[in-house]
Amino acid sequence: MPIDSPAIRWLDDHLLLLDQRRLPHQTEWLSIQNASDAADAIRDMAVRGAPAIGIAAAYGLALEARLLGERASLERLAPALERLASSRPTAVNLFWALARLRERAADLRGDALAHRLIREAETIHQEDQAANQRLGEYGAALLPANATVYTHCNTGALATGGYGTALGIVRAAWRGGVLNSVIAGETRPWLQGARLTSWELMQENIPVTLVADSAAGLLMAQGKVDAVVVGADRIAANGDTANKIGTYNLAVLARYHDLPFIVAAPLSTVDPRMADGGGIVIEERDGNEVRQLGGQAIAPADVPVYNPAFDVTPAALISAIVTEHGVIQRPDRDRVAAHLENAR
Repeated sequence: MPIDSPAIRWLDDHLLLLDQRRLPHQTEWLSIQNASDAADAIRDMAVRGAPAIGIAAAYGLALEARLLGERASLERLAPALERLASSRPTAVNLFWALARLRERAADLRGDALAHRLIREAETIHQEDQAANQRLGEYGAALLPANATVYTHCNTGALATGGYGTALGIVRAAWRGGVLNSVIAGETRPWLQGARLTSWELMQENIPVTLVADSAAGLLMAQGKVDAVVVGADRIAANGDTANKIGTYNLAVLARYHDLPFIVAAPLSTVDPRMADGGGIVIEERDGNEVRQLGGQAIAPADVPVYNPAFDVTPAALISAIVTEHGVIQRPDRDRVAAHLENAR
């Protein structure tokens, strides 16, 4: 039976990924037949968002095993695992999903291995949908009545298995009657807020206003923001959080204006082996992503560019981390460890 979500469709013998580079003006689906196709889609940001990257990688590895048939083994899958693992370095969900597949299929070979990997990828996909819905309910309870939420990047159905992390909180709050509206920062340089978040929310008739990233401070000073809610690509053991570039700026602004700064992510995004944010590898991408906009040059062709895709927000600036298992208030090493222990 197909597993359907707004951006990821598993059809038993291949994977369809909604090409998010084309949104909101075009709807195109990429047919993924093997691990290389999946790695390319992840690297080129046709699929993006930490949970969605992990799900796509899991399906990609399963497809590779199916192609190998009776020759399938974890040894023969090693090159595919390497291609997938190297596609993007920051989002821990990618490595978590691949490690889970290796663990669950360690004793199998051939068609049995492929079958186990497919079932495990499907399970990861389904679990993410359910986890995000629980996360949304926990997070919505943190918002004041009639709240206006500022969010960054895209953390909705497009970025996950089909519901959303930060936008999962937004959805739950809207359905619960406590949300007034959303302010979406454009999120340069890929404009995920402008192209994706505003589009997603408009599809569900949730009031949204798009702003330039640099307007956030003014809006907070004017009293037009009640809380900042963002996602995460990796959360260290002490609560330091890597997310889309510009998130750290928002955390500093929220602290100055005494606003809640809430991070939403499934438990798979927490990396207990990473002691703190200083050890998180920050992906650096092609300078043309900044020099150009939609393929159109907006800067001198030879101007040097520094283009980190993520930044790290210290735990001290985070009011709460929300997972499918509840809320970590004022996260630190002990509270994160306790949350992980209670989730077992």
